[in-house]
Amino acid sequence: MVYLMGTLKLWLSLHGCFIFLCISTVTKVSACEAPSSPQCFRKNSLMNVYMCEWSLSNEESNTTFSLHADFLQPPITDIKQKWTEVEEEKLVTGRRVVLWVKSHVGNSTCTSPNISVQLGQIVIFEAPQNITVSWMENNLSLRWLSAEPFPASTEIWIQSDDSLTELWQKILKNTTLEGTTYMVNVDNLLKNSSYQVKIRHQSNQVKNPLWSKWSPVVSVPAELGEKPEVTVNMQVLNGTRKLTLSWKEMPPAASVRGVNYTISNSQSLHRCPCSKEAAVTNATKYTVYASYSAVNISVVASNAAGKSPPTILQVPAEPLTDLKICDKTMLDKKFKKKTCLEWFAVQDADSAPINRTILPGNRTKNEKSQITKTIQDYVRYIYLEHKCHDGKPLTVKKCLFYRKEGAPNKAPQDFIAFSETHTSVNLSWTEIPIRHQRGFLTHYKLCSVRNSSQDEVTECFNVSSSVTNYSLENLLPETKYNISLARVTAMGEGPKATVIVNTKPEKPLNVWLSFGLLVVFFLFSAACTIVLKKVRNKIFHPVPTPIVPEFTPCSQESQEILDEKEEFHQVTLLQIHQEGTSVIEETEGISLSELWKDESGEDKDNDMRDSEKLEDASLSSGSIVRTLGNSGEREITDIDQMDHELSMLTYRNGLVFDVKTDSV
Repeated sequence: MVYLMGTLKLWLSLHGCFIFLCISTVTKVSACEAPSSPQCFRKNSLMNVYMCEWSLSNEESNTTFSLHADFLQPPITDIKQKWTEVEEEKLVTGRRVVLWVKSHVGNSTCTSPNISVQLGQIVIFEAPQNITVSWMENNLSLRWLSAEPFPASTEIWIQSDDSLTELWQKILKNTTLEGTTYMVNVDNLLKNSSYQVKIRHQSNQVKNPLWSKWSPVVSVPAELGEKPEVTVNMQVLNGTRKLTLSWKEMPPAASVRGVNYTISNSQSLHRCPCSKEAAVTNATKYTVYASYSAVNISVVASNAAGKSPPTILQVPAEPLTDLKICDKTMLDKKFKKKTCLEWFAVQDADSAPINRTILPGNRTKNEKSQITKTIQDYVRYIYLEHKCHDGKPLTVKKCLFYRKEGAPNKAPQDFIAFSETHTSVNLSWTEIPIRHQRGFLTHYKLCSVRNSSQDEVTECFNVSSSVTNYSLENLLPETKYNISLARVTAMGEGPKATVIVNTKPEKPLNVWLSFGLLVVFFLFSAACTIVLKKVRNKIFHPVPTPIVPEFTPCSQESQEILDEKEEFHQVTLLQIHQEGTSVIEETEGISLSELWKDESGEDKDNDMRDSEKLEDASLSSGSIVRTLGNSGEREITDIDQMDHELSMLTYRNGLVFDVKTDSV
């Protein structure tokens, strides 16, 4: 019984050990994973370093590897990644060799299957990277970095974006080598369609090449065959111009992977201030600032397959009118980097600029000196100064200048005389081309030489530089004149243009015409006077004119007789009063001579101007005396009947007036 119990205890302990060993073995086996068979290769046929790779499904951070070969003593150990590089000297490349890999996790080790290969014939390229595409008509060109300096075999899978449900089209081709680039063409495609492409390649220099991995799928947009339709809106500001560019979007097939637009201008190419060399945008609008000088703007659309033809916008220079002469320039002075000088020659008013030169401020002193030496003497230039202000190119000065002036070398053109009269003639001419002016015009010198039988008389005038016609007056009739015209600059007088003028004779008709005009004026004045008198008579009635008898001058003897017979009589004036007083009493003592003086205020010698008036005065005086005498002899009996009536006799200048007035 005791024996049986001991035997049972021994069996149980042996069984436990076995189970423990099995559990330990299982635990040990499950601690690692056998890797795949190693694959050793070169990345190209010229390399002497081999890349050995293997794979492992489970990633363990503490797993290490070791590479073994039948010839490799000792093996390469303590490899922490799933690949390693082996130099060619450590390998046998002339025969087949056996390779395997072990993985180590803790104290456990797992071994991969063995592989038998000849290492010298195995080359695997890396997957194609950075593939570029471009269209040439209906052929698609693919380019990528070459793996070795020899052509290679390539496999291309391509699919149209219009038929993504269809299978990939497979194309096998050999590449051509262009420098360090592989290039292959895919023919008979539609350049207006977009495609999907992926590529792999292999070496042609070994017996056992292997395909590389596939490249990422590349989207190939359609060709940009048309220029962008660009419109420009220009706004002229103070010294600068704002150019707003806009264009239409590209077709959807060409916009795969996006479209960028590159904007550049000629001012930036000359390194003028504030001008960027080029701007890239994916929008359909862009704003450019330019100075007053001419500028060419280029807009190019680009996508992954290439570029469109450029759209060139030629923005002419802002009209440079009313240009003045430069007071000074900066051609021979030092100026800052933010300043740009521009000048160009002009040969005539309508010609395009010649020898356009732009001098940025970032040039050295010697470079500036060499550039300014190209300015010629006696040539007119337009000078512009551009500066950078608030990030915008600004034209701050524009004027005309000569490096050196001279006298003109050509006479004024088309110098003619017309509309000649007997005292004047009209002259006209055209300006000579700018290239012959050789300086700024100060005035014209106009001279006239009068040719007569006696002598020659010369008169010269300065004519304004702003006119091209002139009226020459104060000439003599029927006279020959030699008239000359010359252009004058600050450096002297140029060649003369001449014309011969013969003034017309003075016509007698002019005298008769003047006399006729004078007669017409006299008749017109007389007619106007008559009409005005008639109008006045219609409006203002005429005052009657007293009838004066004809006066017959008396001889000196008759005048003496009249002077001798002239007498003065006493005249008594009677006035009737209601009180019954007598007129004689009132008027007693008043003589005719006193009345004469009182009324006329003159002496008798001045009052009597002719004999006829004296006779009338004598007769009237006698009548008055007789009348008064008769009245004085008889009594006034009819006083009561004359209460309201008054009779007066007035004697003035030899005339007697009988005036009756109502009594007071």
